[in-house]
Amino acid sequence: MGRHWNTDTAMPNALAYLMLLIWPVIATVLFQRLPREKALIWSILAAYMILPPLANINLPAVPDLDKFAIANLSALALTIWVLHEKVSLLPRSRIGRVLIVLYIASPFVTTLTNTDPIPIVQGDIPALKMYDSVATVSYQFIALIPFLLGRQLLRTEAAFKAIVGALVAAGLIYSVPMLLESRLSPQLNVWIYGFFQHDFSQSVRGNGFRPMVFMPHGLWVAFFALMAAMSALIILRTSEAKNLPRDLMIFLYLMLVLYVCKSVGPIVYALGLTPIIFFIGRRWQLLLATALALVVITYPLLRGASLIPLDSILDYAMALSPERHQSLNFRIMNEEELLARASLKPFFGWGGYGRNLIRDPFDGQILTIPDGGWIIVLGTYGWFGYICEFGLLIMPLVYLGREALLQRSDAFSPFACGVALIYAANLADLLPNATLIPFSWLMAGALMGYAEALAIKREKGCAANWKASLAVPSRPRTIL
Repeated sequence: MGRHWNTDTAMPNALAYLMLLIWPVIATVLFQRLPREKALIWSILAAYMILPPLANINLPAVPDLDKFAIANLSALALTIWVLHEKVSLLPRSRIGRVLIVLYIASPFVTTLTNTDPIPIVQGDIPALKMYDSVATVSYQFIALIPFLLGRQLLRTEAAFKAIVGALVAAGLIYSVPMLLESRLSPQLNVWIYGFFQHDFSQSVRGNGFRPMVFMPHGLWVAFFALMAAMSALIILRTSEAKNLPRDLMIFLYLMLVLYVCKSVGPIVYALGLTPIIFFIGRRWQLLLATALALVVITYPLLRGASLIPLDSILDYAMALSPERHQSLNFRIMNEEELLARASLKPFFGWGGYGRNLIRDPFDGQILTIPDGGWIIVLGTYGWFGYICEFGLLIMPLVYLGREALLQRSDAFSPFACGVALIYAANLADLLPNATLIPFSWLMAGALMGYAEALAIKREKGCAANWKASLAVPSRPRTIL
């Protein structure tokens, strides 16, 4: 089975910190040698793939610099200094502008409403201070950087083709360590960076293992495999006849890699997305992605109104395996307790330091484990923060859905439509998991920029048609 490493007993080694420190140099090389679209894509994607998880550089007065923060800040600096781009911070939409400002500023309000410590016998959980809000505001801005850059640099069909191609190439490269770990157990992070990033027992599945490589958990790896496989399917659908055998083999191989990851959720997503990507028209692809996004943002309300068929979902999980049923039931029970906790501070949440969690009143031990990204945001920042973050996340798909209602199917790029579906699946995965990563924000920004470009083109076309109609001389009327 392999040895059990735990993050409590092992710390990142010198190489882990060295990789974090030299990443800006690696990113600089990418920006100097690749086209700007590919440079941005790979600077975010490759950092997620190879830099150590959990390890961070702790500096005073700024958020911890982990693999995500370093990659995002490097991409922003290089876009300005190497590409000489003037980064636009606000989207075209007024709603988008408001959401971005409120998303970045929301920690201030949460801090002001959490100025009292939470009493624990063996040591209170501290109150929030203005310093905490400053650090969190910085973190919110850093998290948003891929969205801002993607909106500006990745709004074209060629950029979406580059995104899809990068995901396929990344999946093929990463498949080697993934297949290795599925056989030998997740050890690469231990061998290279000196520590195990999660609970080893969660990597054991049946007679094999779920690979983790350099990602936070096996679920993240499985969703990465899903993105790669679905990207290969997008390429297969648009492939020329001479390339069909090669592209089919790549798709089938990446689907096999996804299966080897032994995570039910991404496999279910793949089964749902495959016929949609391969058979359904582009307009309907965008409309389905939009519908899924609307379900995601309204999920807490649907859950509170008992409109989510949890019993049926649990019965389906039991039909798959008792282990899946037990895992899902554990998540649901945890969410019910965390929802009750969140309802005590519904508007602006509990803030950081784990104040949103349920703890033992004597020793402060955590009694609940938040898994879904939605319940983490809702408990930490309340409905105000939830609407700001998830409103931003679904906004690109809502605007694309509007364009899908107003334009013909051939107006949309098949690559953009495919990325929209992959991104929608990522949003859906925020219900059971917290798989929001910088590349998620990058896809969101690219889709937002694409939706804006479509709207501008449509508006110009309408204006041109209107001017043309005015230029046509009216037919003289005959009076009898």
